[in-house]
Amino acid sequence: MKISTKGRYALRMLLDLADNPNNGFVALKDIADRQNISKKYLEQIVPLLNRPDILQTNRGHQGGYRLAKDPEQYTVGEILRITEGSLAPVACLENTPNQCERCENCITLPVWEGLHKVISEYLDNITLQDILDQYHERNSSDHYVI
Repeated sequence: MKISTKGRYALRMLLDLADNPNNGFVALKDIADRQNISKKYLEQIVPLLNRPDILQTNRGHQGGYRLAKDPEQYTVGEILRITEGSLAPVACLENTPNQCERCENCITLPVWEGLHKVISEYLDNITLQDILDQYHERNSSDHYVI
């Protein structure tokens, strides 16, 4: 499984919004500048995220975007499912129940199910707040070599 640029940039956009909550609504241009991402590319990602449970939008002079919830309420898994679709490592696991005609006799199915479970559990247990906390912890401590 490979996460596309769209998924990575959506995560960076939401992290930028989470890290700049005091600014109210944040202009897409400001996010693009801070994240070194093309504004036009972000404009293509916004429609995927422009849902009441993900983003709030405001048009006009003070317009922009902000998170609809607190950063600890967004998981990486949720964001990637919105932008990437399924996180399943093989096509036959994209639907529940499994629609594959061979699933009853597939010798490798348990391998793919196990991988899917590990991926989902891992990504569903990392929040935007977790990423920000880890980032700030890593970058706030002064390391001196004596």
